[in-house]
Amino acid sequence: MPLQAQNKEGVLRELVTLLLGGNGAAGGAGPGAGVGDEVLQAILERERQFPTGIGYGVAVPHGKTPALANLVVVAGTTPAPVAYETVDGEPVRLFFLLAGPESQAGAHVKALSRISRLVRREPIRARLLAARDAAEFYSILCEAERGGA
Repeated sequence: MPLQAQNKEGVLRELVTLLLGGNGAAGGAGPGAGVGDEVLQAILERERQFPTGIGYGVAVPHGKTPALANLVVVAGTTPAPVAYETVDGEPVRLFFLLAGPESQAGAHVKALSRISRLVRREPIRARLLAARDAAEFYSILCEAERGGA
């Protein structure tokens, strides 16, 4: 976060790049490029099955892939709303991307549930969108998880 892309696929590519720490970026060259492509394909396949826009201007794209050893989560915001298939028809500015192996499906579902629960609260969404950097964004999430506003 913040994300620069202005369309759904661009945002997903950017999130996958963040997820991999800039190494093996989706569509990139180098030794990790295949991992980025595998993760992106898993995310896009899940989107084709059922879009992950949960409403409230939030999307939680996710996928399962053997390309990753553990469940990984990244988040980002966009300066302008991005057109995205959502349950309420609204565009999205707040994104959480999860990816990991099938063997961690339980943790995957738990993480999706916790994110969904937190972002239902408008004050939390507003604070996340206003965060100035990744450290502040993370701090807001941790405080919200502990029960703060």
